[in-house]
Amino acid sequence: MNAFSATDAAFEGFRLTRERPRIVLVWAALCFFVSICSAVYLTTVGREASALLEAGPAETPDPAALGEMIGVLFPMMIVGLLLQCVMAAAVYRVTLRPEDHGFSYLKLGMDEIRLALLTFVYFLLAMVALFGAVLIAGIIAAIVMGVAGQGAGTMMAVVIEFFILGVLFFVAVRLSLAPAITFAEHRLSIFDSWKLTKGQFWKLTGAYALAICGIVAMSLLVLVIFVAAVAIAKGGDIQAAGRMFNPDNSSLQAYFSVTMILYLLVSAWLSALYYAVMIAPAAVAYRGLSGRKA
Repeated sequence: MNAFSATDAAFEGFRLTRERPRIVLVWAALCFFVSICSAVYLTTVGREASALLEAGPAETPDPAALGEMIGVLFPMMIVGLLLQCVMAAAVYRVTLRPEDHGFSYLKLGMDEIRLALLTFVYFLLAMVALFGAVLIAGIIAAIVMGVAGQGAGTMMAVVIEFFILGVLFFVAVRLSLAPAITFAEHRLSIFDSWKLTKGQFWKLTGAYALAICGIVAMSLLVLVIFVAAVAIAKGGDIQAAGRMFNPDNSSLQAYFSVTMILYLLVSAWLSALYYAVMIAPAAVAYRGLSGRKA
C-alpha cells in the first residue's frame, strides 16, 4: 500500500526553500512585481474601491456602489488567481516534475489554466454546498424552535453550524490533492482526490497543520524583527512603524515611501515562502499515495 510521511510533507516547502534559494528569490521578485502593480492600480484607478473596502461593514455601500467596487477590483482578482496558479504549478514542478524547470519553474500554459479552472469549479461547488447546508440548517432549526421553543432552536442552530463546518473541513482535506492530481496527470481532476485520500484524513490534517504553524511562526518572527528595525530607524516610534500596515494611498508618491517599499520586499519574500510551504505538502502526499517518482 502506498503511503507518505506527514512530517516530510509538512516540511517539504522549507526544504525546497533551503536547497533552492535562487528560485525562491525569483518567485519573490514575481510577487513583488504583482504587489507593485496592485498598489499602483489601487492608488489610481481603484482608489474609490479601496476607500469602500477600508470603510468596512459600518458604512455598507448600496448595491450600485458595491457592483462598481467589484467591477474595479475584478482585474486584481484575476491577477491574484493567475499568480496563485502560476506559483502552485511552480511548486508542483519542483516536486513532481523537476526536469521541467523553465524559468525558475515558472510558466504560463495549460497546467496553470487547468488549475485556474479547477479553482473556479471548486468555488462554484462550495457556494452551492454552502447555500444548501445553510438552507437545511435553517429549516431544521425552525422546526425545532416551533416544537421545543426558541432556546432549543437556537442551540440546535449552533450545533448544526459546527457540524457543517466539520463536514466542510473534512471534505476540503479529502479533496485537497485535486490540484496536484490535475497538474501531474494533465487533466481536470475534480473528485479523484477522494479515492486517493481514503484513510489519510488525519495524516493530511497533521501535515497541513504543521506547515501552517511553521509558516505562521516564521512570518511573525520576520515581521516583528522588521517592525522593530523600522521603529529603531525612526527613533523608537512604534506608531510610525505601524503606519506601514495602513499606508497613505492618496497618491503614488505618498504610498511608495522607503519604508513601504522595504515592507513590500519583505512581504514578497514571505509570500514566496508561503506558496512553497503551503503547496508542497499536497504534492508530496500525492507522490507518495500514487506511487509516482519525482
